[in-house]
Amino acid sequence: MDSHAPRERAASLKIAAGQHSEPGRKPVNQDFHGLCLPGEPLLGAKGIAVALADGISSSKVSRNASETAVASFLEDYYCTPETWSVKKSAQKVLGAANAWLHAQTRHRHDPDRDRGYVCTMTVMVLKSTTAHILHVGDARLYRLRNGALEQLTEDHRVWIAHGKSCLSRALGLAPQLEIDYHSQPLEVGDVFLLATDGVYEHVGAEDMAGAVATHAGCLDEAARKLAALAYERGSEDNLTVQIVRIDALPARQGSELGDYSRDLPCPPLLAPGQEFEGFRILDELRASSRSHVYLARDQASGAHAVIKIPSLDLRHDPAYLERLLTEEWIARRIDSRHVVRAWLGKRPRRYLYTASEYIEGRTLTQWMAANPRPALEPAIAIIEQIARGLQALHRLELVHQDLRPDNVLITPDGTAKIIDLGSAKVAGIEELAQAGYAPDVLGTAQYAAPEYFLGEAGTPRSDLYSLAAMLYQMLSGRLPYGPGVARARSRAAQLRLCYVSVLDRDREIPAWIDGVLSRALHPDPRARTAELSEFTHALRHPGDEVRRGERLPLLERNPLAFWKGLSLVLAIALTLALVSLHS
Repeated sequence: MDSHAPRERAASLKIAAGQHSEPGRKPVNQDFHGLCLPGEPLLGAKGIAVALADGISSSKVSRNASETAVASFLEDYYCTPETWSVKKSAQKVLGAANAWLHAQTRHRHDPDRDRGYVCTMTVMVLKSTTAHILHVGDARLYRLRNGALEQLTEDHRVWIAHGKSCLSRALGLAPQLEIDYHSQPLEVGDVFLLATDGVYEHVGAEDMAGAVATHAGCLDEAARKLAALAYERGSEDNLTVQIVRIDALPARQGSELGDYSRDLPCPPLLAPGQEFEGFRILDELRASSRSHVYLARDQASGAHAVIKIPSLDLRHDPAYLERLLTEEWIARRIDSRHVVRAWLGKRPRRYLYTASEYIEGRTLTQWMAANPRPALEPAIAIIEQIARGLQALHRLELVHQDLRPDNVLITPDGTAKIIDLGSAKVAGIEELAQAGYAPDVLGTAQYAAPEYFLGEAGTPRSDLYSLAAMLYQMLSGRLPYGPGVARARSRAAQLRLCYVSVLDRDREIPAWIDGVLSRALHPDPRARTAELSEFTHALRHPGDEVRRGERLPLLERNPLAFWKGLSLVLAIALTLALVSLHS
């Protein structure tokens, strides 16, 4: 690593690092540390990981615990899906390490946790322009910025008596793990110091700042200097220090897809019979203000594919072009029979376009036109299949954000497939967005969840709203709130939206179905059904919904009736007060 990297915006994140660990006055070093600086594309997708663990002194196997914790994290973190956020990836890996360490202690002949596989764990992941910090135990992470030292972690230690304490939280200490998480924006020149208690209890802020300044050209020497200083001042514990300096930050908070979209030119409009990138264009399937979609045949295999190219109006919009490429990037990572698959060919491309499998069928919009009053069973069966496709997305921290009947295909055998992933939100890519980014309403307004119109980010509950809106439309022929949702641009306005029952005297729709839909379509996402699985389960189990309705307060069961009743009570009270005053 070049410690003299230019302190400027660069193509990628650049750091300088120094590390040192020694047993000190102890016979065994129970600390363990590590740092992983991957090359691209992992550097952009997952970032740089720094980890420090400190085994408890009462255990003879805590060295094994700290080594296992750090080594497994640095290996397993980079194996998590690219779509996952840093927080989810790191928490999953740390949770697995905690479970393994705790199990090892339980399987010992002496399952005393003070003699078991227990260690502290402090992790920092540097991704794009953000530091993600996860911490459990009493190792510390500091940030040195403009000469001021700030502690960024909290010690999880309980003091029993004067000079005697124990860890309140640690890796391997209990079956469940509570991890502190927060993120910090990075600035060029920031210096992060990770240290175990054998060091920080004997050196101060001036010592840390002085060592970094004196040995700026060799941070390994700065780490050694701090460990030696702690030893000289009487430290009786292991001594470990890690120092990371931010030398350059990415010039653009974006993904490799953004760079790719700028490198490839947009193709001209295509026509049937034309050869394009190894395909023969057979027909134009649809054209819109956003894109042109064609049916094509792969000339090598003879298989049909769908080609999508940007419209003439948007081919100079870098944000749209990046979303277009993101659609195929997502499709390559989803494995569900209810989500469109990407074309698996690996030919080099000369133009910017996406290719996906061809699905024979009709859109849900066309299905509803042919079935204006469908029976409840086929309608629910379609919704259940779409929900399974959404669950495949949500497991990878993806939110579709544009779920509507035009984006669902029904095959001749009745299989429902979600298509058009161009508006999907990817947690791992969202972390690369610039600070202060306000998401646009990318989906169709009629089916978009109300929170989008407040400028809030989409969540799985936003997709649930869109899914429930489609079932509502299938059963009633209308949308739950009509055009009122798009006009409600404040929380107060959204709370005034009134759900209209889906029940119809001319149709046999059970009352409990209306209860399921009213809950899933609540304007406030926090009041909606929590999980897709809970929603689909409720559609098949009326008893659960009836019992739930009996337990709900009137405010949630029937908000309109509640407010009418409250207004009546207030009016009566006001009248009585006026009569009393007049008397």
